[in-house]
Amino acid sequence: MSLKIRLARGGSKKRPFYSIVIADARAPRDGRFIEKIGTYDPRLAKDSGERVKVDAEKAAEWIKKGAQPTDRVARFLSKVEVNGKPVTNWTHGNNPKKAEPGKKAQERAKERADKAAAKEAAAAEAAAAPAEETSEG
Repeated sequence: MSLKIRLARGGSKKRPFYSIVIADARAPRDGRFIEKIGTYDPRLAKDSGERVKVDAEKAAEWIKKGAQPTDRVARFLSKVEVNGKPVTNWTHGNNPKKAEPGKKAQERAKERADKAAAKEAAAAEAAAAPAEETSEG
């Protein structure tokens, strides 16, 4: 059984509130969980102490047992400390290709560029042809 430390959404429509829970990876997001270890309220200010509340000791215990935190929860756990050390070693990911379009989109862009170039060449050719006719006459 693979365990995850993740967020389970609560709260009403357009008013999100999350519980930080230990759950089986196969369980639904808001479904059955093993233990609740904290809360997260994204509507509060980022510097508010009430925004994220986590029981760091329990989190560290579950990580020792093999529970894997999701990226968002790992970010929260990297800011809390147990015995002077952060619970996780979360670092900001580096994905320089994130903004690049996918292969299909690149192919479509290339086709559009080729069509535009062909259109321009045809227009230039058409513009040059009447000019030649008038210069001969």
